[in-house]
Amino acid sequence: MLSTLKMYLRGTDRLTQPTDVYEHKVGLLDGGELDLSTLHGHPTLIVNTASKCGFTPQYAGLQELYRQYHEQGLQMLGCPSADFAGQEYDDDEQIGAFCQRNYGVEFPLTQRMSVRADPDPLWQDINRQPGSGPPAWNFTKYLIDREGRLVGRWSTKVTPDDPRIVEAIEAALAQS
Repeated sequence: MLSTLKMYLRGTDRLTQPTDVYEHKVGLLDGGELDLSTLHGHPTLIVNTASKCGFTPQYAGLQELYRQYHEQGLQMLGCPSADFAGQEYDDDEQIGAFCQRNYGVEFPLTQRMSVRADPDPLWQDINRQPGSGPPAWNFTKYLIDREGRLVGRWSTKVTPDDPRIVEAIEAALAQS
């Protein structure tokens, strides 16, 4: 409990100008690596996730967004994390099996990583972007545009099918 409190009290330096979020590489659950630079030219929804959270059913909505917009160019990346009350499995295989079995998740998932407590470099960068901040809980959603700039951030309570997210995705897909 004390470590969670310390995590919330720690400040995050903000950038005045956006940086290219796609300048990172992340390990994937399947043992591979994703070079985010391959996502240039595609809007990407990045979400910190957890398998044992009251908001875990949002995986279904995320999968539906992915199914609906992936062929139009939307990319998605789930980042399992245990930063919030340890609500993620320790084992990457368990995470992948849980997500596939319960929600049919087809979009890529990273290896379990920290998004706030001791953030992975990708999350350090996302958290510092203008208009951003570290996630306050699981299932915070960040939309990155084709150029690697943050264009939207939604809290845990905003569901994937919320019109604000759908409109932002559609607008990002319409940009050329």
